[in-house]
Amino acid sequence: MSHHVSTSHNEGMSFTAHIDNHTVIMDSHDDPIQQKGPSPKRLMLASLAGCTGIDIVSILDKMKVRYSDFTIDITATLTTEHPKIYNHVTIIYKIKLEEVKDQAKMEKAIQLSQDKYCGVSAMFKAFAKVETKTEYL
Repeated sequence: MSHHVSTSHNEGMSFTAHIDNHTVIMDSHDDPIQQKGPSPKRLMLASLAGCTGIDIVSILDKMKVRYSDFTIDITATLTTEHPKIYNHVTIIYKIKLEEVKDQAKMEKAIQLSQDKYCGVSAMFKAFAKVETKTEYL
């Protein structure tokens, strides 16, 4: 299996990526007012959150865990030398579980996502230290 993305220049530092039937605008303009979209590096973090989030929702649903208010916050540190890459990533899972006893299932879902299912996380681990934290609401 292979994936294809076509990306075209708009103006300045802005590009539009065409992914299947979707478009994503990226920009690295320094002025947030003139910025037309998120930076490519921040989109990598969004991809990581989406990948692990999809895994966890799927696993929790299979485990019949009732939850709400599920969010994922990611903070990443860049190296100082060019090319600047992420070298440390912290993923914080925030979730409200209907039953406290399901915390062990949530931890199992995170572990399965990080160690077995999330390909984006596996890619990140090739160049950065990835750690996870969980906050129960």
